[in-house]
Amino acid sequence: MQYTYKTHGTCSSQINIETDGDIIRSVEFEGGCDGNLNGISKLVTGLTVKDVIDRLSGIRCGRKSTSCPDQLSKALLELSESVSD
Repeated sequence: MQYTYKTHGTCSSQINIETDGDIIRSVEFEGGCDGNLNGISKLVTGLTVKDVIDRLSGIRCGRKSTSCPDQLSKALLELSESVSD
């Protein structure tokens, strides 16, 4: 399944996610810190949606109330809720 999420409160503007069932196949951030976000994308590929949500939810970037990893967890939560409906 392909899913696109518009981020809020981060340097990245969008996250494109591809899943196969509950396994993450690819993640691509648009904008943001290229090296760090490519690293996060590689690290989460092959993991379950739930594992990534559990690991990344609540991470903050400096004084911001969110971060790119936190936004990824929100995107995955939204994706999993839309699939279960």
